[in-house]
Amino acid sequence: MPASHLLLALAVVFIWGTNFVVIKWGLAEFPPFLFAALRFLLCVLPWIFFIPKPRVSWAKLAAFGVLLGAGQFGLLFLAMQHDITPGLASLIIQTQVFFTIGLVMFVHGERVGPAQIAAMVLAIAGIAIIGWHAVSEGAAVTPLGLVLVLCAAASWSGANVVVRSVGKVNPVAFIVWASPFALPPLFALAFFASGSEGIAASLHASTWVGWSAVAWQAIGNTLFGYAVWNWLLARHPAATVAPSALLVPVFGMSTSAWLLGEPLQPWKLTAALLVIGGLALNLYAARLASLFLRRARA
Repeated sequence: MPASHLLLALAVVFIWGTNFVVIKWGLAEFPPFLFAALRFLLCVLPWIFFIPKPRVSWAKLAAFGVLLGAGQFGLLFLAMQHDITPGLASLIIQTQVFFTIGLVMFVHGERVGPAQIAAMVLAIAGIAIIGWHAVSEGAAVTPLGLVLVLCAAASWSGANVVVRSVGKVNPVAFIVWASPFALPPLFALAFFASGSEGIAASLHASTWVGWSAVAWQAIGNTLFGYAVWNWLLARHPAATVAPSALLVPVFGMSTSAWLLGEPLQPWKLTAALLVIGGLALNLYAARLASLFLRRARA
């Protein structure tokens, strides 16, 4: 990639990684489901009045909106309120890659190769280390937090399968028109969890920090991030662009340690290396298989 395109890719993954610290700041002022609802509200307004609806069925827009809104971000924000640190959340949510592989296998009957199986084993080993410390050390993550983030990752994988079935569409238009379907379940959960008085109190007490976090979720993380990422994918092979996504948990864990004082114990770094190693192996699985095949033929 040209240097300018590489810088754009790094800017996106930096935004996506550091966003977990921004989420923590937002959760200091808003309950999790209200925070998620406000995020998707700003993904809708005012953009939906200026961006034409993509040629996608309402059913797929609804499925994507609910899975991404109530599923991924609703559960992620709920976990990050009290049950998991931002750094660990940025790492565990990346297991959506393996949930996506499993869903594609189930829905489309695709097979996985030995390299992908090895990648899953590495990632599972990393999650197992986190799970062990979730039981023995409640400060960084609780069992509930681990389960919630894994469920968020599974919801993200479901949204990925929906996107795959849609084909090539304008990604910003797709997100803008899918976001309204995230609002009813998120606002309903917000009223159920916090009540109208709790919601009113949090809105009344909110500051520019909380609203900046909401705006960053919608504009920086979602609209800008997805638009630039898909712009790069349209101009370069996925194998050239995708490796930079491995830096998301790196940025997530390092900025959480720097800005929030999250400790990076040896067990946490070991888990991160295993999960990121699994992600990297899965990313290069096809290339490795092709290399071994050429050597076997030679």
